[in-house]
Amino acid sequence: MVLYGSEALIPLLTTTLISGAGLVIYKLLKVKTVRPRPYQVHQVIVLGERPLDVFSFPSGHTLQAVLFTVTLGTYFPALLLIMLPFMALVALSRMVLGLHYPTDVLIGAGIGYGLALTAPSMHAVLAGWLV
Repeated sequence: MVLYGSEALIPLLTTTLISGAGLVIYKLLKVKTVRPRPYQVHQVIVLGERPLDVFSFPSGHTLQAVLFTVTLGTYFPALLLIMLPFMALVALSRMVLGLHYPTDVLIGAGIGYGLALTAPSMHAVLAGWLV
């Protein structure tokens, strides 16, 4: 399926705006909760990769992976075959790498999912502006 004009623009803008809202929520929670990362607390955990920031809660990678999967999956269901395994691997990797606790990942996923549920409303607003 090839999309033209606002048919392609609206899903892109919707996803981008919701992702931006996710980033704001993520940043606010990071600085308010200041939860140390698992590798900082438990010396037996070997750091798998360098973190992008200091604090653990919530998992921003998981938040965005769920947000993108759910939002884009509603527009392009055929992509779900690729996006669902990718989303699950992103979430799992955050814990395996010693960067997040399971609750960080679960809350990040919940925020991403909750924000993705706003996509139809955002779509309607954007469609009204772009028509």
